Amino acid sequence: MANKKTTIKDIANALSISTAAVSKALHDDSRISTKTKEAVKKVAKELNYQPNHLASALRRGKSNLVGVVVPRTNSNFFSSVIQNIEEVLNKKGYNIIITQSNESYQKECRNIDTLLFTQVDGIIASMANETTNLDCFEKIKSKGIPLILFDRGENDLNVDYIGINDYDSSHMIIEHLTQQGCKRIAHIGGYRHTRIFNNRIRGYIDAIKKHKLPTDDALLIESSLTTEDGRLKMQQLLDLEDRPDAVYVASDYAALGALQVLQENNIDIPNDIALVGFGDEPFTGMVTPTLSSINQHSAEIGKLAAETFLKHVDTTDLKQTLHKQILQAELIIRDSSKIK
Repeated sequence: MANKKTTIKDIANALSISTAAVSKALHDDSRISTKTKEAVKKVAKELNYQPNHLASALRRGKSNLVGVVVPRTNSNFFSSVIQNIEEVLNKKGYNIIITQSNESYQKECRNIDTLLFTQVDGIIASMANETTNLDCFEKIKSKGIPLILFDRGENDLNVDYIGINDYDSSHMIIEHLTQQGCKRIAHIGGYRHTRIFNNRIRGYIDAIKKHKLPTDDALLIESSLTTEDGRLKMQQLLDLEDRPDAVYVASDYAALGALQVLQENNIDIPNDIALVGFGDEPFTGMVTPTLSSINQHSAEIGKLAAETFLKHVDTTDLKQTLHKQILQAELIIRDSSKIK
């Protein structure tokens, strides 16, 4: 009995009243007397009654829950986006359920299935690095549930997207490095199958050509952009006969690994090799030298994602189409790329 979940029927039996009366009392129905309401609530508390929100959602066709799917929660960018999504939605009576894929496509799909089973009213997501198949996201659309993508999304899904201009961000970084006198610039990027990383790579290549700098396949490396990846790929660049004099890394975590390897090899940063990251994580201003990075305006992305969901809820005939809200990123120049 200790593990048995208390139901409305248990409360009704304890008070010798109908289940309908208990349900109405719990919902503060005006047709039920104050005395009965108080008795029902007292017994409900004694029996540790917990309402079945899923059943309620099925009855009402609305759960006031929004699912959030992110690659990971241990980065300032994603935690800031989540915080701002929650702040906006809480004010409108919604709670959020946070799931993380850990960059795994299979886990991402399981998370989406769980959220759909929980009858969420919408899903706000950023895709895992592994994701190339969009079936799980198409499933969300097929249910008629609003889907809003941020940071990592795909045009083929034809849904709302909020992010920065990744292509222009690469141009901004290369422009800065050339102004510092750098002539052989490497890029440790993400995998091209992810749209934002492909855009950063395209921006890097076009900016290199624009400034008539040497193009060398050995200077462009794709990776998972973990700290360990940053270490391995930076060592790979140092092992080249003709080393780069600057490295642009598409993630601050990988840039941190690159920084560690440069210091272990007694490389003068930035005078021998300049370094720029991406994401403006809090540690970029704490390491030595401080790390130049791209600010992605995570707070604004979170607010826009939540507001876009609310527009879909408030406008019942609003169709899901490809609608991009693109923010201009900001390059925060710090010591790692200020050449003396």
